[in-house]
Amino acid sequence: MTMHPTPSERARELVRGAYDLHVHSGPDVMPRRIDDIDLARRFLEVGLAGYVIKSHYVPTAERAAVARAAVPGVQVLGSITLNRAVGGLNPLAVEIAAREGARIVWLPTVDAANERRHLEHAAPGTKLPYWARLQREMREAGFAVPPVEVLGPDGQVVPELRAVLRIIARHGLVLATGHLGRDEIVAVVKAAREEGVRHIVVTHPDFPSQALSVEDQLALAELGAYMEHCFTPLYSGKVAWETAFAHIRAVGPDRVVLSTDLGQPDNPPVEDGLALFADRLLQAGFSEDDIRTMAVRNTVRLATGRDE
Repeated sequence: MTMHPTPSERARELVRGAYDLHVHSGPDVMPRRIDDIDLARRFLEVGLAGYVIKSHYVPTAERAAVARAAVPGVQVLGSITLNRAVGGLNPLAVEIAAREGARIVWLPTVDAANERRHLEHAAPGTKLPYWARLQREMREAGFAVPPVEVLGPDGQVVPELRAVLRIIARHGLVLATGHLGRDEIVAVVKAAREEGVRHIVVTHPDFPSQALSVEDQLALAELGAYMEHCFTPLYSGKVAWETAFAHIRAVGPDRVVLSTDLGQPDNPPVEDGLALFADRLLQAGFSEDDIRTMAVRNTVRLATGRDE
């Protein structure tokens, strides 16, 4: 079994009351470290407020409702990711997910045109993430589907996405940009603001397939979006810690949210991720108040629509 670091008690206390907005728990179509209900119990034990179940393939609001009922005291929240498995940019799927209590709508991830291009140019021998291996298996089984395009030939968001954004705005949900590329993210955030979406998260802007510049992140923050920095890409070495630290300092804690993106079998326990992130931030010179803002205040605001 892989050995992982243990968070300090100081870090545990700093992230107490936080939501982890980006968790891959089971059951899922690919292996996960822990299931929804056991994870809810772990969150309760370490004093975390709740988490959002993310699946690349299926809506999770129903799973979240079961977990909440099984483990009172932890707010497990659902989501939907607009890949081909749910019909891509499918307004009806978003409306149903909203009525079932989903909190976050992720734009395409595994089926994003940007992510497809990025994987096509990966160096030979590159270790693929679990979902990329599953995508390859699906293609080999005959399920070769086109990517989900969010922009038309004119560079503007497609009508189906406009419809999705209006539903997100009407239900007060959180929009997350998924694995879109730089130009797509900028166009989508602008369109979301035009349609009245109040809560926007730019998903791991430092991830290799996004790799947004400081200037891009500052401009998106000016439009009201939060930059989501995830523990897993940093821990796995896909993103350099110093890169993330520099970008967080540039954008400022008020427009940054911390999440884990954990749940993979080989990575640390999900409930340790935010505290491990806090330990690294403390070592890098961030203040306790900075960490509390990014890990707790901002995640509570996005998860619940209200301040800490």
